[in-house]
Amino acid sequence: MMGERHIDQPALFYEFSLERHVPSDHLLRSIDRFVDLGDIREQLRPYYSETGRPSIDPELMIRMLIIGYCMGIRSERRLCDEVRLNLAYRWFCRLGLEGTVPDHSTFSKNRHGRFRDSDLLRQLFEATVERCMAEGMVGGEGFAVDASMIKADANRQRSVPGDEGLPDEATGQAVREYLAALDDTAFGAATPVVPKFISLADPAARWTGANGGLAFFAYCTNYLIDLKHAVIMDVEATTAVRQAEVTAQRIMIDRTQERFGIWPERLAADTGYGSAENLAWLVHERGIEPHIPVFDKSARSDGSFARADFPYDHQRDRYTCPAGKELKQYHRTYATPRPGVDKDGFMRYRASKHDCDACSLKPRCCPGQPARKIPRSIHEGARDMAREIAKTDAYVTSRRERKKVEMLFAHLKRILKLDRLRLRGPNGARDEFLLAATAQNLRKLAKLIPMQQLVPAT
Repeated sequence: MMGERHIDQPALFYEFSLERHVPSDHLLRSIDRFVDLGDIREQLRPYYSETGRPSIDPELMIRMLIIGYCMGIRSERRLCDEVRLNLAYRWFCRLGLEGTVPDHSTFSKNRHGRFRDSDLLRQLFEATVERCMAEGMVGGEGFAVDASMIKADANRQRSVPGDEGLPDEATGQAVREYLAALDDTAFGAATPVVPKFISLADPAARWTGANGGLAFFAYCTNYLIDLKHAVIMDVEATTAVRQAEVTAQRIMIDRTQERFGIWPERLAADTGYGSAENLAWLVHERGIEPHIPVFDKSARSDGSFARADFPYDHQRDRYTCPAGKELKQYHRTYATPRPGVDKDGFMRYRASKHDCDACSLKPRCCPGQPARKIPRSIHEGARDMAREIAKTDAYVTSRRERKKVEMLFAHLKRILKLDRLRLRGPNGARDEFLLAATAQNLRKLAKLIPMQQLVPAT
């Protein structure tokens, strides 16, 4: 039987509670337990004037940004619309039904001013790390580091050849940040190589084709994670070159120790972090075991003997060739002692020409040279240590656990939708990467720390 026509008859009184209309298993309800912004007003008080109209509540803006990055809402204009309509978002922002949602332009004004001046977004991220530590989610023994390229808000059409440099008429916030970061080892000073193109909209973004496909302008987000539960311990924005990623690794390890008092026993990373200089820094300066493949180009493809075929005697400081002859730095004594290290940080070990001329293995050893030479880095001790670690079961475990950081990058791009930056300049990249890492830690807390069952209201 067809029901009667529904006639809308407004009630005289309504009783409505946002608390009852937000599901108990909603992600934001679980995240809300770990968001403590009680002291944010005191942190920002020095950056507000004592006179004039009251400002937008900074806690409201931060809560809205957390929603945007946790839910993959990339546009602040759309975020304002969603908060205006979504009951769960209003509940998380403490707005109620009658609360006014701020205009999207408010975020830009505060980001370029108070938030960056006070370093608020980094403090917000570090607060999530402290909460993870308090909940026992950080082991502190094994860390992993990696970087992932994120497309910048720039395109090839608005760029100039790199060897021409920026034109004099180029202006804007991103240009000023680029000029300020020219001497920064994470950006302008990361490499002497001139990029093929420079973007007029975002000059600090690096033109790169490292992914193997079409080249694009990009930044790198660098993660240092704890391997126990893949908690992000630190995050750093850099230009998209490998040298900058190694620099970021050192910055993040030192900052984690200074900020949280945690010094890992081992570090897992890919071959890009396996240079002799970086391995020596980890082993000799920081006492960290490098669970990292050694970056080694000594293997040969022509069938001749590689450097691995020449065992090294640490006590006598010399190599032995497959024929049993010795390779030494010097075969005679000089009146004036020589340093023995070239400008590139290598020591050269040479075989005797007399031995090589009479050797039957010369065609397989040094067919194009009068005698065999072997370069040895001054950091070879750290490289040898990394090679020995690579033979252990712990290394195999670290290689498997290192994939956790790659899974975080996949989550960042596919779930949180951060596959392309919306903000420009080094500071814009830092802001986005910090907020995204904050969102990932909060989601991790919500997933691993169960909520107490809510008692329904009577």
